[in-house]
Amino acid sequence: MVGLLGKKLGQTRVYDSNGSAVHVTVVECGPNHVVQCKTPESDGYSAVQLAFDPQKDHRLTKPKLGHYTKHKTTGFKRIREFRDFSLDVKSGDVVKVEDCFGAGDFVDVIGTTKGKGFQGVMKRWNFGGGRATHGCKGWKRRPGAISWGSTPGWVAKGKKMPGHMGQRRRTVQNLKVVEVLGDDNLLLVHGAIPGADGDYVVVRGAKKKPAQKA
Repeated sequence: MVGLLGKKLGQTRVYDSNGSAVHVTVVECGPNHVVQCKTPESDGYSAVQLAFDPQKDHRLTKPKLGHYTKHKTTGFKRIREFRDFSLDVKSGDVVKVEDCFGAGDFVDVIGTTKGKGFQGVMKRWNFGGGRATHGCKGWKRRPGAISWGSTPGWVAKGKKMPGHMGQRRRTVQNLKVVEVLGDDNLLLVHGAIPGADGDYVVVRGAKKKPAQKA
């Protein structure tokens, strides 16, 4: 399995060989720096720590700064472990986007959805709302009854209610890589991915579709 930390830059379109417009999301994937390589002998499992987006040392917490100093690397804003990393790397190496993905590959993108704040049931759960006529005052956008009258007299767990909407971790699977711009560390994937422009994402090889052979 391969993966990279990246940043969503926005959406645009490109044209394929047939002249058809293809909607793509632009992701800045790298360069990623290898901070630490964990092994079963020393840590009990295999993993590779990748870091992305340099950060000034005085803006880091002391535990993070100590971790980077221990492994002789500069500070970064984001760091993540990847289990069973298939590339042969060592601490201090730089992993670029063309080292992991190519045009025609399929990837999974993990990100955090946009936060919508506090929303009612019509916005959050697509409720139909109450009647707008015949004396239904104040019930146009309310959920209605949420529990039993007397027995058992409590609201069931998981009831769809008003509340905080969005800002959830989501994974979009099987997105096709349309183009890889290695000089700019950009990955163009067909389709939409979670989050706003500038949000950090994780791009990994698709689990449900095998990678193409070179």
